[in-house]
Amino acid sequence: MGIERYCSFTKKAKMAKKNQHVVKRSDGWAVRGEGNFRDTSIHHTQNDAFEAAREIAKNQSSEVLIHRTNGQIRERNTYGKDPHPPKG
Repeated sequence: MGIERYCSFTKKAKMAKKNQHVVKRSDGWAVRGEGNFRDTSIHHTQNDAFEAAREIAKNQSSEVLIHRTNGQIRERNTYGKDPHPPKG
């Protein structure tokens, strides 16, 4: 029973939903999972980075946060269940 608990816990940990950030780098635009120390991928354009981040977010039912060149968040998109759906 202890092993089953461990396996169940590790599966859940591997399936963690990480928001994906699209951020400016000196050599282009990067996709970085929230809390990660390394970029997931580097792209020539912000749109290419967004497309890559969107695929990851769709698979994980998470969000994509697109940053401006100054680091400010300019757009946020949710894929899967929206924690703050619009009213109306």
